[in-house]
Amino acid sequence: MTQYALIMLLAGIGIPLLAALNAALGQALGSPVAAAMVLFWVAVLTTTAIWILRGTPALAILSQPPKHLFLGGLLVAFYVLSVTIIAPRFGVGNAIFFVLVGQLLSAATIDHFGLFGARLSPLTLTRATGIAVMMLGVWITQKA
Repeated sequence: MTQYALIMLLAGIGIPLLAALNAALGQALGSPVAAAMVLFWVAVLTTTAIWILRGTPALAILSQPPKHLFLGGLLVAFYVLSVTIIAPRFGVGNAIFFVLVGQLLSAATIDHFGLFGARLSPLTLTRATGIAVMMLGVWITQKA
């Protein structure tokens, strides 16, 4: 479990870095959409290399899962485009603050109902209080 926590901590560290780097790339290129496209190309090349190195099954397996499970790609595109466009105007900290609040609310909902095969973890008063405290902590960090 420790290695999972560490990997997710690193992923969390990466989110504001992604926002700042891609926002700066969008300004350098003069187009946040172009910056998002570059980010996705780098991601496609990286994941393709890992996929090939791991010997993952052929692309034919893509026909098996329910099609709604592919909506994650739209959500990634929405996140990248929105943070790339908004972070330079709103600030990386402010943008990520609202991303984190959304993540907390969404994660609690997914866990509470066990959506998409997630482990069921009901939203108790204790969990809700913990989430509220986390949201308050994130808010406090953004106060001027």
